[in-house]
Amino acid sequence: MIYKPFQNISLSRLGLGNMRLPQVNPKDPKSPIDYAAAHKIIDRAYAEGINYFDTAYVYNAGDSERCLGECMKKYPRDSFYLATKFNYGANPDYKAVFQEQLERLQTDHIDFYLLHCLLDFNIDNYLNCGCIEYFLKMKEEGKISYLGFSSHASPETLRRMADHHAWDFAQIQLNYFDWNYGTTKEEYQILEEHNIPIMVMEPVRGGRLSALTPDAEAVLKEAHPDWSISSWALRFVQARPQVQVILSGMSAVEQVEDNLNTFSAENGLSAEDEAIVTKAVEMFRSQLQVPCTKCSYCTPDCPMQINIPEYLRLYNDYKVSGPFVLREYGDIESVGKPTDCIGCGSCTGHCPQNINTPEIMAELAKLVQK
Repeated sequence: MIYKPFQNISLSRLGLGNMRLPQVNPKDPKSPIDYAAAHKIIDRAYAEGINYFDTAYVYNAGDSERCLGECMKKYPRDSFYLATKFNYGANPDYKAVFQEQLERLQTDHIDFYLLHCLLDFNIDNYLNCGCIEYFLKMKEEGKISYLGFSSHASPETLRRMADHHAWDFAQIQLNYFDWNYGTTKEEYQILEEHNIPIMVMEPVRGGRLSALTPDAEAVLKEAHPDWSISSWALRFVQARPQVQVILSGMSAVEQVEDNLNTFSAENGLSAEDEAIVTKAVEMFRSQLQVPCTKCSYCTPDCPMQINIPEYLRLYNDYKVSGPFVLREYGDIESVGKPTDCIGCGSCTGHCPQNINTPEIMAELAKLVQK
């Protein structure tokens, strides 16, 4: 395991994210964590030198914190670092939340404490509720070692939070897909300007960058046959100098082993490798998505008055990001829905990109019904 200095301590470059620990019933998102299976993962990570363990108040309805606390109590408290988070939306009583977290984690202090999931609409809650001042007080008392925040906000909101005071660290989503097609690069630069060390979440984009399209994978495999597809994503993040710890939500011991191989030495991408991964992600995105240009030629003659371009956008988001984006289905302004599509083919006759829209509408309808 490789390490990087952080203030007066040293942190493993790879951190264990405890949001995706194995559950008793994997098909039920509300199922409790399988403690025996989860502890095998945590124990293996600790044994191989991982010393940064990340969780949050809301993960698995609190079961993640309890599971982690139960597992780590057998190890010397000064041999690892706990990171957890306060989520205003889950419970605004920050004093009660903090005390509950100490109990769940079976500890008298939390090493890395974060304001959880900064968004454009909730920043004022965090800035004005008094929690920051309270957590700074807890830091003075030694109950918190380092204070930071995690962000899914726009660059503008991120900059506003970064300007508040001298934060010890921040956590953002950083991976090669969002670096090329999102705002991640700008977010990174903002934190770099403020000299705020970065803890990275979603380096493999929730597992989506573990398996690309066949052609995109072939490009990576040709360059480095012995590298796993996931390791390309981790190496990309490792190459960013402002990055301190890279979190991976490991749900199986096999994933721990693969990640440990990647972090056995400094394995950031070379300039040539960066060009290769850029080519692969371009192929991945183009092959994954339907090439809708939002020309709207398909909509005037749709007998069901379906807002086809917007549903095609949602479909593309689903292909890239996964099922959770489908919750936006009901927010799309449209008289008709994909479930109303009668497959008449009027849209395909007007589409310059030859998109088989009825087929996609039928797939979306099935996905939403599930």
